[in-house]
Amino acid sequence: MGTNILSIGQSALTAAQVGISVTGHNIANAATPGYNRQVVVQGSALAQDFGAGFLGQGTQIETVRRVYNEFLGVQVQSAQASKSGLETYYAQMRQIDNLLADPDAGLSPVMQDFFASLHEVSADPSSIPARQSVLSTAEALAGRFQGMGARLREIEQGVNSQITTSVTLINSYGEQIAQLNDAIGRAQRSTGQPPNDLLDQRDQLVLDLNKEIKATVVKQDDGAYNIFIGNGQPLVMGNKASQLVATSAPTNPEKIEIGYKTQSGGIVPVGDAGFSGGRLGGLLEFRSKSLEPAQNALGRIGITLASEFNTQHAAGVDRNGTAGAAFFNVAPPVVNAHAANTGSGVVGATLADAGQLTTSDYMLRYDGTQYSLTRLSDNTTFSPVANGDVVDGVQLSMAGAPAAGDSFLIRPTVNGATAFSTLITDPAKLAAAGSTAAGDNSNVLALAGLQTRNLVAGDTTSFQGAYGQLVSQVGNKTRELEVTSVAAGGLLTEATQTLQSESGVNLDEEATNLLRYQQAYQAAAKVMDIASKLFDTLLSLGR
Repeated sequence: MGTNILSIGQSALTAAQVGISVTGHNIANAATPGYNRQVVVQGSALAQDFGAGFLGQGTQIETVRRVYNEFLGVQVQSAQASKSGLETYYAQMRQIDNLLADPDAGLSPVMQDFFASLHEVSADPSSIPARQSVLSTAEALAGRFQGMGARLREIEQGVNSQITTSVTLINSYGEQIAQLNDAIGRAQRSTGQPPNDLLDQRDQLVLDLNKEIKATVVKQDDGAYNIFIGNGQPLVMGNKASQLVATSAPTNPEKIEIGYKTQSGGIVPVGDAGFSGGRLGGLLEFRSKSLEPAQNALGRIGITLASEFNTQHAAGVDRNGTAGAAFFNVAPPVVNAHAANTGSGVVGATLADAGQLTTSDYMLRYDGTQYSLTRLSDNTTFSPVANGDVVDGVQLSMAGAPAAGDSFLIRPTVNGATAFSTLITDPAKLAAAGSTAAGDNSNVLALAGLQTRNLVAGDTTSFQGAYGQLVSQVGNKTRELEVTSVAAGGLLTEATQTLQSESGVNLDEEATNLLRYQQAYQAAAKVMDIASKLFDTLLSLGR
């Protein structure tokens, strides 16, 4: 009996030691990111039949359980992906908003100054200082277009850099999760017990992954995580991780896109729409829905202003009686052939009617018999299109022998701001007159009148109106993102607090547990002491 009591006391002592150890582990990791509190699960040892009844044999530690609610964990991960995506989009959007809406650095002041200088020339068409003022304000206008266009290009390059960084992080998280899948599986197979700290590390990596891209977890029967990102692309399958690759777009070398690296080393491209949520999703959405449209909208204003001004300028004559030459440089449309094209087809595009330009890019495809053109902003398709056709103010030209599947990206307005420049440096060459009558100011009045004419977007708005629409659209989107990102942050905080209330370490509770296990340890030691004395008594009786 003494031996039985001793083993019971020993089991109680062991249980108390484990409890103290687990409690200490919880306290030590209270501030560790991703740590979930652990609790000791113990049960009574199998009772033994002594004839008069079953007597207990003490206690045993069944497992050390991790307190984690998978449902709440998924909510936190989803909220994290949403918050990171919206915050990233908002941070990028603020840059454009600050650029366009700045009353001093924006386009409106210099545009007004330029047209005001034309009115000054109309008062004295022969005045060289007044003419020189037009050239000076024109240079200022060109500089502003170029500066704003260059700033948007800088933002675009920054997005490319951040996309590359995000892809590197996603690959790293995928590799680590795959390694932990393997380590967790081996640990569970060898011990039959869950490796709690490894499980915490894996869940924290999944949360970190959701900061970069929305990730969906599918738990397997063996406990491994299969991770899918975006619209269902696999990133981790068991102990194998796929690799994303940041690479130049096949139709635009200046644009970084994402693809999957195949086992053979090839790259399968995935469109921007294939990735959502997280920092990467926010960057891709910002670029496709806000940055590129803003570049095109600003470029459309520059192209339309330059084209319409040149047309009116050519209708007048300068001080030498010569017809007005081109005053501004007009950026031509950009056409890029897809890198995978196999045919010898050559596609070109020229400006036919600046007033009909949109802010969209276009994709021209050849199906083996004919070309079709898709406006990418709304997926409207024009089919068939042939050499010489004009669509949305752009005239197409096709030559050579294209192959089925060949495609071409057409960007009519992308360089409209950066390529905006003045072509006249001699004030005498300003075509202010409508004819060679001395003092005629009819053409310069017509040039000044372009300011208020509806010449943009299908002749529905003025230059100033089009810029105002751009500023308004960017401002409204920025404000929307500010509100939604704050809301997403609040949702994440709430979800995290809910999870932590169940899974987090409560130091007050752990301190109470520590005292409880200490008392249990002391009581168990007392039991063992009594058992030892009983055993000694039995030995003395035997003498």
